[in-house]
Amino acid sequence: MTTYSLLILPGDGIGPEVMTEVRKVIGWFEANKGLKFDVSEDLVGGAAYDVHGIPLSDATMQKAQEVDAVLLGAVGGPKYDNLDFSVKPERGLLRLRKEMDLFANLRPAQCFDALADFSSLKRDVVAGLDILIVRELTSGVYFGQPRGISEDNTPGNEGGRVGVNTQRYTSGEIRRVARAAFELARKRNNRVCSMEKANVMESGILWREEVQWVHDNEYADVELTHMYADNGAMQLVRNPRQFDVIVTDNLFGDILSDAAAMLTGSLGMLPSASLGAPMANGRPKAMYEPVHGSAPDIAGQGKANPIACILSFAMALRYSYNEGDNAALWKARSRKCSPTACAPAT
Repeated sequence: MTTYSLLILPGDGIGPEVMTEVRKVIGWFEANKGLKFDVSEDLVGGAAYDVHGIPLSDATMQKAQEVDAVLLGAVGGPKYDNLDFSVKPERGLLRLRKEMDLFANLRPAQCFDALADFSSLKRDVVAGLDILIVRELTSGVYFGQPRGISEDNTPGNEGGRVGVNTQRYTSGEIRRVARAAFELARKRNNRVCSMEKANVMESGILWREEVQWVHDNEYADVELTHMYADNGAMQLVRNPRQFDVIVTDNLFGDILSDAAAMLTGSLGMLPSASLGAPMANGRPKAMYEPVHGSAPDIAGQGKANPIACILSFAMALRYSYNEGDNAALWKARSRKCSPTACAPAT
């Protein structure tokens, strides 16, 4: 019997309590489906800072590199707002993404039947929504150099300051995330929409040309369309069901995926996966995490719905453990969930 390794990083706020519920789900699979997991646990975010003075220790980073998958709860909270930028809880999350080279962020946006009336859009617009946003995660404006804030004496700004961030992409970075999107589309409805700003940004021109190259040379069987990201935002609230898989860069993906999540009625009910290059076993390096934050205002009160974290584990079953049938079982069960409760396992 194969034993699957999993590193759990509960994090801060509601992270530990929703992870407790995930452990129950893991136990259910071991007892009822014959799966076996080697589960370890460690600290990240504010919890790690409280113990180590940094949001992620080198030892924890090493563990993350060695396991089949990492499952992260949430990080951050008001307690850490005044920390130096270099040791804020979120830096631990960014380090995991960067050093594991998790370049493809998968953000499903599914409208569960019980949540359709909670969306800010009409039920007939969002009912049955099932789209997937693939966001490039390790490059672009969040990582490009040069960056920073410095003194600036350009005309009109004498004695003032300037803030600089650089949007930068290489052909290789674009092609690998495009391949991920096309592969996922083949398992869904075989359609990809690539979003950028090729009308005003050179990086957008390169993005469009490279995605088109990957399509023409490797995935001609998949339908590909291109769309400016601002129009994409409008179309997401106009007719979201027109999309199947959306692939986009780091900045636009950050914005568009949150907008898509709210179409479903609740940002707090959705999972995500961040995938990297294949390991020796052929499966990608991977980290899974709920979309919601640490919600410190309700932490410890038993109010947090764990379904987003449970669905993140279901994504691990599919992408890290090749247990697609068991992942589908929990996807189907999750559709019975409301914003405050979830049907128990049977």
